[in-house]
Amino acid sequence: MHNDHPGPPTASPHWSPRPRVHARLLPAGLANWLFDRGSLTQRLREICADRFRVRVLRQEWTRPDHDEAHALQLRMTTWAWVREVQLLCGDQPWVFARTLIPALTLGGRGRQLTRLGSRPLGEVLFADPTVRRGPVEVARIGPDQRLHHRAFANCNEPPDTIWARRSLFWMDSSPLLVCEIFLPDLPVSPACR
Repeated sequence: MHNDHPGPPTASPHWSPRPRVHARLLPAGLANWLFDRGSLTQRLREICADRFRVRVLRQEWTRPDHDEAHALQLRMTTWAWVREVQLLCGDQPWVFARTLIPALTLGGRGRQLTRLGSRPLGEVLFADPTVRRGPVEVARIGPDQRLHHRAFANCNEPPDTIWARRSLFWMDSSPLLVCEIFLPDLPVSPACR
């Protein structure tokens, strides 16, 4: 019997550091967003002013995807706290963000990370001078990947592909993984630096 309904997306993104990403593959102006090492929250606030806000989509314990577990050096059976949000300008989602925080990171000062509510994570991370950020990796995310499905779960006509970046951050020497997907309505040109 033939099944016309595809199963859930299963492919993992292919994450690459900046030197391996050919600029000609990126949409015009998007490299400025992807490789900016500053606070995305601050950058969006500069453009959106008082219309910037965070919409929390999901916060719960989960098992990481294979590429996430690898980045965090976790076993696939390990649980992590996941937070998925949209960063909006007014009612327009510009960024989908997925953060994975291993249980070890949630001890001590990290405990506050499960109680952010609609406060942006970037506000906490970039305000703390002891937090370190690792290199930025980027990937093109397609419809056959879980991350694409998560970012566009409530979208009637999702784009074929979209670009994302991710970085490890360390709080008190414990890691967390932040992934940001730049959605189609993000105005690329005003963001150029």
